[in-house]
Amino acid sequence: MSSLCQNKSRLEGKHERAYTHNMSEEQVLVAMKGHPGTGKSTLARAIAKALKVPLIDKDDISDSTHSLNLPKPQLNHLSYRVIYRLARTQLQLGLSLVLDSPLSNATHFSRLQRLAASSSARLLIVQCVPRDQSEWRRRLENRVSASSSADHDLDDDHHDYDDSHKPATWQELEALIESYGGQADFDTCDVPKLVVDTTEPGWGLPEQVSAVLRFIEEHTRWPTSSNDHK
Repeated sequence: MSSLCQNKSRLEGKHERAYTHNMSEEQVLVAMKGHPGTGKSTLARAIAKALKVPLIDKDDISDSTHSLNLPKPQLNHLSYRVIYRLARTQLQLGLSLVLDSPLSNATHFSRLQRLAASSSARLLIVQCVPRDQSEWRRRLENRVSASSSADHDLDDDHHDYDDSHKPATWQELEALIESYGGQADFDTCDVPKLVVDTTEPGWGLPEQVSAVLRFIEEHTRWPTSSNDHK
């Protein structure tokens, strides 16, 4: 057998083993939940990196479509439609994923339940709730001063990205939460939910990721190797 054929055979065997391994894992849809400035997106990215799965971030869509000059409710609706469509595609491909959005009402939660059920994926909620409001406020207001300058430097079309839809002050955040009318505090029923205090002293991002990975292991057949992230 030629070396080319031998290499092809080894590659095919490798892909077959990887495919069999992936099919033995349970599909997981990790849905983030939390208000702006809670550390939700930072944790979402770290979880996706640890699991080596796609991350779909609603802010990526909102930042990119803000220049359409549509009314804010329409832009928000469009962003949700896009992330759900992208998530559905990933699930149809047999992939697990992390979905980062505020998940601020039961309507979005019901949509996620249907989305997960359509692919027999396990839906898990990770909610970020900063108990220390002064630290939460500091992070929110510091975030504005450092707003996405690094990303813009890497993007030739940075003028098409606009994060002004995000609350820039504590007062704007309070107004946003008040506009929810308490609808953000819905019951997830039998869907497992982990609440993470992202301001707990001595409990940084590595500890938060380890807690999430243990949570995933407890509720799925996903081999997260959580000990590697302690």
